[in-house]
Amino acid sequence: MISTNGVSLRYGGQVLFENVTIQFTPGNCYGLIGANGAGKSTFLKILAGEIEANKGDIVITPGERLAVLKQNHYEFDDCEVLKTVIMGHKRLCDIMDEKELLYAKPECSEEDGIRLSELEGEFLELNGWEAEADAAILLSGLGIGEEFHYKIMKDLDGNDKVRVLLAQALFGNPDILLLDEPTNHLDTASITWLENFLINFENTVIVVSHDRHFLNKVCTHTADCDFGKIQLYVGNYDFWYQSSQFALQQARDVNKKMETKVKELQEFIRRFSANASKSKQATSRKRLLEKITFEDIKPSTRKYPFVDFKPDREAGNDLLSVRDLQVTVDGEQVLDSISFTVDKGDKIAFVGPNGLAKTVLYQVLMGEVVPSGGEFKWGVTTSQAYFPSDNSQYFDGVDVNLVDWLRRYSQDQTETYLRGWLGRMLFSGEEAMKKASVLSGGERVRCMLSRMMLSGANVLVFDEPTNHLDLESITALNNGLVNYRGTILFSSHDRQFVQTIANRIIEITPKGLIDRRMSYNEFLEINSKGQRSK
Repeated sequence: MISTNGVSLRYGGQVLFENVTIQFTPGNCYGLIGANGAGKSTFLKILAGEIEANKGDIVITPGERLAVLKQNHYEFDDCEVLKTVIMGHKRLCDIMDEKELLYAKPECSEEDGIRLSELEGEFLELNGWEAEADAAILLSGLGIGEEFHYKIMKDLDGNDKVRVLLAQALFGNPDILLLDEPTNHLDTASITWLENFLINFENTVIVVSHDRHFLNKVCTHTADCDFGKIQLYVGNYDFWYQSSQFALQQARDVNKKMETKVKELQEFIRRFSANASKSKQATSRKRLLEKITFEDIKPSTRKYPFVDFKPDREAGNDLLSVRDLQVTVDGEQVLDSISFTVDKGDKIAFVGPNGLAKTVLYQVLMGEVVPSGGEFKWGVTTSQAYFPSDNSQYFDGVDVNLVDWLRRYSQDQTETYLRGWLGRMLFSGEEAMKKASVLSGGERVRCMLSRMMLSGANVLVFDEPTNHLDLESITALNNGLVNYRGTILFSSHDRQFVQTIANRIIEITPKGLIDRRMSYNEFLEINSKGQRSK
């Protein structure tokens, strides 16, 4: 078990946490949620002992082992992949290293023999003989094939390094597991594997994630980081969201009733305080007025942008046709004779293991890449707005404030109008005067969404729009696209995002397209049945 007692942390004048006392018990998975900058990752570092709180204590049951998902992808570059996973259990790894040194000696002393006996006993207790097999199972479950297990870490690409570090954290059945964004860079199959692993994990898990489906699947509790506190709720993310919104609305309703009551009392006092026959009643109402208190609704650190795409005109039935499209990138055939037709009202999620194929398809459709073969044709009534996965060309080296940045994409050039749009996306007041070149990843995404909303397009093309966004912005974008009356072509690793928006799924595979008009959950179910039947 791990708990905090009166933990507080301040950076300068900013209070992240104040007197946080909380207990995380075995058998539960806690989803740690909060707005960007609320201190979720910092709190995990405090629990792991990487950051020291200004005051308060972290208490871990004696003898229990804590494991953390490492964030430095280069820390183990000179290590073998399998050994990197086993290093997640430091004591076991130390025993293995010491044993290897003692056995390598040309001659063993009596002292060495006694030490080896002690080490072998502890090695057996820690299931050391199964260590390599257990590490291999974790790697395979996370999509790292056997051919990579004995390679050096620096020979792996960035995504595979993340998977190895995740396997390292999971290795050896830790008593307490701290995971910061564990689903980043994982494909759907690996995320599903991780979900099942954590559902069956019997110890304590504390996880930070922007993946709502993942949080709903694995979390038994939600730890809400807001108002400088961390409040525990029983239930997953959706249950917390519904409960918190209901409680907030209740408080607002109570205050609204109180405001009405106050106005009635004030009006009575104004009219009858000078009236002798009504003076006692007026005095009585004054006393009642003094006793009225309002619900204390604190300003949350959470802020939801307003996302609402409205097409300027309705598209006709002829939207888009793609015929035998072929694209080669650096000698590799990325798209091979791709054909499909987009109909009015389609909200198509493009899925598949090759992210480059999806990106290149969008680039071709938006005129940024010339195909090596085939053709495509947009309907004459269509207008498109595009969200690229890499938006650096819109911001790098752009030395203008956000008002002037957005002005480039707006017919209405007035500052009041532009500030209104920026305010919708949480750039109010002085925030609107930030330089475009210094924005964070999430701020850039919100600017790109403003640009797309201003376009009035009736076809939206999104390449991984949820990257860099917090849960609140993802929720707002998700709702905006569910309500959008036009056509959408998109890809995203956020399963709930895809499930709630798409009415058609197109999977790009090395053998061609799989095109189905159904929800994403139905698509995954059919695929899993197909895999089981093989």
